[in-house]
Amino acid sequence: MTDGTDFNLERLGCWGAQDTFVVERERTIAYAEATNDPIRAHREGRYAPPVFAVVPVMVMMADAAMCVVPDDLMLRILHGEHDFRFRRPIEPGETLSVRARPVALEGKSSGVVVTSQIETRSVSNGDLVNEQYFTGFFRGGQFDGALGEAAAAHGFDETLRAQDPVCTVTQRFDADQTFRYAGPAGDPMPIHLDDDFAKSTGLPGIIMHGLCTIAFTSHALITEFSPADPTRLERLAVRLASPAFPGRQVTTSVWSAGARDGRDVYAFETEADNGKFVIRDGLAEFAS
Repeated sequence: MTDGTDFNLERLGCWGAQDTFVVERERTIAYAEATNDPIRAHREGRYAPPVFAVVPVMVMMADAAMCVVPDDLMLRILHGEHDFRFRRPIEPGETLSVRARPVALEGKSSGVVVTSQIETRSVSNGDLVNEQYFTGFFRGGQFDGALGEAAAAHGFDETLRAQDPVCTVTQRFDADQTFRYAGPAGDPMPIHLDDDFAKSTGLPGIIMHGLCTIAFTSHALITEFSPADPTRLERLAVRLASPAFPGRQVTTSVWSAGARDGRDVYAFETEADNGKFVIRDGLAEFAS
């Protein structure tokens, strides 16, 4: 185990440079189309889809995690968890102010976990639009102990399995889904676009973008619990368990977890047609 001297521990808790992002209606619509979003308010460009929240912060989100670790770990990052806290939907035409900072570092048996906090605010009035917690896992890294304060837990309550899911939703990714998603999302990583490259990393082929998979689960939840008002979704948290694949089917099972702080709470998990879970520890909260 390292004593931590090769990590940039002084960066923990420090905000990076602030940036602005102009929300173009055409891009929010393109994002909705790239994720097969069935929700009319998103496809017509009245509101950006909820997971579009990652688009303005895509680069700084990863940079905030990578700035803490040694150089040799930077390219070993995997998307482990994501926790969205929505105050209101992003609206086409507005300008956003975004910033990010690493807030927690923890050593695990097979790598190092770095949690980053991201804030998105309205430039016009400074109001918080959304807050996100991104957890990056750096394979093979070594660190003894834990520092900082990670995001609130969203683990699955196993007692819920005593009851049947309130719904199950089956969806299928298109064969060209990753190619359509990469542009509007601003995520051209080759493991999603180049089959030979993906295989060179040990994968069986091109894999779905994790955030595209999360977007699909957001559709499943909204269409079941708030189809007339997608803005009721106030929290969406997941752990990405294994990759999904283009052209394949996934099924999301959802359990009611009661109510909390004026919100209807649901726990969910998403299983691929190969029997592997692609999302575990899913949590969704809708305004009551």
